Amino acid sequence: MSQTPASANPKVGFVSLGCPKALVDSERILTQLRGEGYDLVQTYDDADVVVVNTCGFIDSAVAESLDAIGEAMAENGKVIVTGCLGKRADVIRQAHPGVLSISGPQDYASVMDAVHAAVPPTHNPFVDLLPDYGLKLTPKHYAYLKISEGCNHRCSFCIIPSMRGDLVSRPVDEVLREAEKLVRGGVKELLVVSQDTSAYGVDLKYAPRLWGNNVHETRMKALCEGLSTLGVWTRLHYVYPYPHVDDVIPLMADGKVLPYLDIPFQHASPRILRLMKRPGAVDKTLERIQRWRSICPDLTLRSTFIVGFPGETDAEFEELLDFLDEAQLDRVGAFAYSPVTGAKANELPDPVPEDVKQERLARFMERQAAISEARLAAKVGSVQRCLVDAIDGELAIARSMADAPEIDGLVQIQDGREAGLQPGEFVDVRIMGSDEHDLYGEVEYND
Repeated sequence: MSQTPASANPKVGFVSLGCPKALVDSERILTQLRGEGYDLVQTYDDADVVVVNTCGFIDSAVAESLDAIGEAMAENGKVIVTGCLGKRADVIRQAHPGVLSISGPQDYASVMDAVHAAVPPTHNPFVDLLPDYGLKLTPKHYAYLKISEGCNHRCSFCIIPSMRGDLVSRPVDEVLREAEKLVRGGVKELLVVSQDTSAYGVDLKYAPRLWGNNVHETRMKALCEGLSTLGVWTRLHYVYPYPHVDDVIPLMADGKVLPYLDIPFQHASPRILRLMKRPGAVDKTLERIQRWRSICPDLTLRSTFIVGFPGETDAEFEELLDFLDEAQLDRVGAFAYSPVTGAKANELPDPVPEDVKQERLARFMERQAAISEARLAAKVGSVQRCLVDAIDGELAIARSMADAPEIDGLVQIQDGREAGLQPGEFVDVRIMGSDEHDLYGEVEYND
């Protein structure tokens, strides 16, 4: 990492782990730190104290978080821990008893109190100015927009509600004002995130709020209508498969919201879905997918699944493979079931042996890889609107409307440097080739 110039201000190092929702938490803490006059540094040696924002959802994430805390303790010695794993303070204290403070997710006040105790601020409000959209950890041209905290569901494999609590929605005018500031700061793509985007506003009884000259209800469709007026891409993540998801499909067909849905279906066996405490009407799900595509043919569907859930039989796994064949999803992630500490699913009978879980996962991913490859191949010869993320040699690395950052594929523009493309720029690309993940093309020049 690069060296930081000498400064009289106290210096904070920061390690951010976990999902985009945790990334937004990190951005808020960093914005507050910078606003109080702290310098943000890139090396342990330069830092007066280190903050580690942890993840604690699955065992591998817990291990990664504990390793990150251990590295910070070894390299610096003054460490403040926050985030989801902070809800399991005993686990952290057992591994690293010398940490200065432990707090849970969204507990910004506790983090700031711990930083103040370790290194008091020396803020000069006439010198330390911030952009009105705050500090971001993503590139300048896209940003995560968190619309709520927590979740009202009690999926048997998940411990998120015990870490982040029940659903707490942000009022729609507050969200739209933040989006407006981000767009003024140069953001070209807003990635809407929450634990359950389609439940947005239910806790506020969909209360109407004034933004600009219009009244918007605090619900997903009204939020999308407001965001559509900002002239940038809006991408929806973590959409629970409620029937009212149907309401946003016409907005996608009209170009107001990106034709992209990130819906974690999790499985396709009705019995396994009931054990997961998830919606179990698989036939209706397939019907809805067909209806969505009839309204919006360009719709991209991304999903995640769990294989090897306790009690999953060979026949139920075959049901899952059949669902993939029928649904023809564009992008899919999958995980072998992991017995997360505290999850109700751990109490279910008939756990699937680890070797069987891994064999099923491999078969699942092989089946989906063929589907994804075919769906991408169908785009060869088309022109795709893309957003440039980076320049790499002669290539411009971009994403189409079908590609969310970091989790989906890329569009490699072969003549990107020659065309003078820059990160954050929109461009039309003629697709010349594909594989199971990415597209390859050249700039489409319009006469």
